[in-house]
Amino acid sequence: MTARAVAAALVAMVLVFVGAVPARADGTRDDEWYLSALEVAQAQRITKGAGVVVAVVDQGVSTKHPDLAGAVLAGRDTVAQKNDGHFDPNGHGTAMAGIIAARGRGRSGLLGIAPEAKILPVRPSNDTYFAAEGIRWAASHGAKVINMSFAIGGSENLRAAVKEAAAADVVLVGAVGNTGDKGNALEYPVGYPEVLGVGAVDKKGKVAAFSQHGPQVDIVAPGVDIPSLYLGDDYRTGRGTSDAAAIVSGAAALVRAKYPELSAAEVVRRLNGTAFDKGDKGRDDYYGNGQLDLVAALTAPQPAASSAAAVTDAPAPTTGAAAEGDSGGGIPPVAIVAVGVVILAGAVLAIVLLARRSRPAR
Repeated sequence: MTARAVAAALVAMVLVFVGAVPARADGTRDDEWYLSALEVAQAQRITKGAGVVVAVVDQGVSTKHPDLAGAVLAGRDTVAQKNDGHFDPNGHGTAMAGIIAARGRGRSGLLGIAPEAKILPVRPSNDTYFAAEGIRWAASHGAKVINMSFAIGGSENLRAAVKEAAAADVVLVGAVGNTGDKGNALEYPVGYPEVLGVGAVDKKGKVAAFSQHGPQVDIVAPGVDIPSLYLGDDYRTGRGTSDAAAIVSGAAALVRAKYPELSAAEVVRRLNGTAFDKGDKGRDDYYGNGQLDLVAALTAPQPAASSAAAVTDAPAPTTGAAAEGDSGGGIPPVAIVAVGVVILAGAVLAIVLLARRSRPAR
């Protein structure tokens, strides 16, 4: 292995396990705090992603976990050049697949964002050549969304593969990286403009300290204390922009299922344009266009092409406070209550006056 390949592998590993710890199998569903924060139950009453194939370009996806039963396609091992992407040496790819499309088991087990989507595993992702080949293969084998929760060095070959996949109408989702303020050097493939760059926020809606920032950030999603699958039939709880990117990939699958007529660019525009604005007004290098608003992405009017980053009238997520110093950019709740009281008082007065006028003359 060349020095560059070793470096690329190390960079990928930085993104892989940032604070991953085992999770309880019986409490996994209860620990998925982002399900309520993103109103996933309401979104899944609209669609669960049926008919959409999401490629997970990673280290492989195991088919042994019961929460992925029937969800994983044959996939591709680009090194062995055979249709088998099921070997996962460290559990990262399996974890991403679970966040995207885990089927769950009744009230137990993990529930993915798009539990009726199919997962197309492609491995490995720690080398620019093989990652590029994997992206090409996925785009030509039915993937409508490609999740890329990894970071490696750039190359002309990788750049070309990303452009080809975008031209093939594939939504490309990438993690922005986990080095935070310690190092914001642009990483790839998220550094390419065709890739939807995803940062991570915590339970309070604040950008996580480890989440890189810069022009590559397009949107943010939950990425702290995220339960997911592990090898065998186990679970893990992790944190990282990898997890946040997987959530957005699941969201993209739901949008593609609900609006199959939309192009990949229009899907990205919908996700960005319906995001809940946070941080500095408009797009900024920490929150991008804002925090993922899953229900708005499925129900709001399609944003205009000239205002892909515009904020809609969609409500903020129901759980999680705004980041420190962030007003949320909306009308204060006290003002809304005051207006409501005035309107109610006016209505009562009008009813009283009408009642008096309608009394029969004595």
